[in-house]
Amino acid sequence: MRVDLKTAIFRKSRRSGDNGCVEVATNLPGSVAVRDSKDVAGPVLLFSDAEWTAFVGGVRDGDFDLRA
Repeated sequence: MRVDLKTAIFRKSRRSGDNGCVEVATNLPGSVAVRDSKDVAGPVLLFSDAEWTAFVGGVRDGDFDLRA
């Protein structure tokens, strides 16, 4: 998957603190980019829209709840 990250607009949760977290760019056609806010020049993970939708759905459904 080739994506031009020059146009990526990364954002992080308003709930995140000063310790850093992940930032997500959802403005890329057909892709979602994720990076570490403490290393903005570092590597970026790319997901298709379908992969990202499945992941977010799993989070909402509690599929990744380690306490279960």
